[in-house]
Amino acid sequence: MKYDFTSILDRHGKDAVAIDAVGAPDGMYPAPREGFDVIPMWVADMNFPVVPTIQEEMVKRAQHPAFGYFFPTDEYFDSIIRWQEVHNGVTGLAKENIGYENGVLGGVVSALNVLCSRGDKVLLHSPTYIGFTGSLTNSGYDIVHSPLVKDADGVWRMDFEDMERKIVENKIHAAVFCSPHNPCGRVWERWEVEQAMELFRKHDVMVVSDEIWSDLLLTGYRHTPTQSVSEDAKMRTVALYAPSKTFNLAGLVGSYHIIYNKLLKDRCDKESSLCHYNSMNVMSMHALIGAYKPEGYEWVEELRQVITGNVNFACDFIETHFEGVEVSKPQGTYMLFLDCGKWLEAHGKTLDELLKAGWDVGVVWQDGRPFHGQTHIRMNLALPLSRVQEAFDRLDKYVF
Repeated sequence: MKYDFTSILDRHGKDAVAIDAVGAPDGMYPAPREGFDVIPMWVADMNFPVVPTIQEEMVKRAQHPAFGYFFPTDEYFDSIIRWQEVHNGVTGLAKENIGYENGVLGGVVSALNVLCSRGDKVLLHSPTYIGFTGSLTNSGYDIVHSPLVKDADGVWRMDFEDMERKIVENKIHAAVFCSPHNPCGRVWERWEVEQAMELFRKHDVMVVSDEIWSDLLLTGYRHTPTQSVSEDAKMRTVALYAPSKTFNLAGLVGSYHIIYNKLLKDRCDKESSLCHYNSMNVMSMHALIGAYKPEGYEWVEELRQVITGNVNFACDFIETHFEGVEVSKPQGTYMLFLDCGKWLEAHGKTLDELLKAGWDVGVVWQDGRPFHGQTHIRMNLALPLSRVQEAFDRLDKYVF
């Protein structure tokens, strides 16, 4: 490969919560037993070096000794328009449809503040990304869950009958749609997005679509933008994207929304501006420009191959070594959502005991209960394959 996805980055002391939260006095996870180093497999960031054009663009800008007030450049907007066209087949996207957001979650809340009243009920699928739970609850919204269900092939699917029933019973007029889905890793097929959006049209439900994972698909899958399936979907949806997940730039901050409905766009822009802190950082602007250069397109394609290989290895290993552990192979993202219920029952263990057994040997995985998976563990596979193999070897020898 042209880019480096095999070197093991030393992230200690480099502002990495994935490492620094482990074993710290006020950290989230205990230090592993002596003799085991930390393999970070929890928070959703990657353990790969970024594409070099990001650093090059930032260094070039940093060489100019002034960092005053600024406006986003045409290059910034043109980079987004070109990226959406190449990756998602989007045509007709214009500068006036794009707006800055510090983060996707902030954009979700700003959009809901426009679409809803505090105390309104909002539809989400479960399992549910923990960030949605925290941000919507903190903002005064009442989440109504429609559980995803597995089909005969173990693929997570939307339950359209359940969605409609809950929309009607709860007088719901706003939904948060996660595409691809976190934590299940589903890349929705076009017919699924069409059917969901037709249901939302039927009952006049406005949609906030988190599409931050849309670039991180396994080989053979393609993202269907929510706004692309019909003219109605285009006009009732606030879509949120970011280079931060794709290129591991979360520490720089910087996302964007796409809104075609002018009234909705104006109101969301106003809502996002009210705190006076939702403002672009000049360095994050240049990081996006660097990420969306031609080298970034190549880098993402190689990354997708690496993640596909890691997912295939992990799922095959689980099937052959961890009896009682079930996983639906993700189609996108780099996260696994393991259901350990049968293993726990067979061995008389609790999920807390299982989690701690992994942490003890340096496999820092994540409790799935805050994601509404009562017997689940969430695992990040965005590491060099050698690290993933080491983690599963430890789990085989010492945990399962």
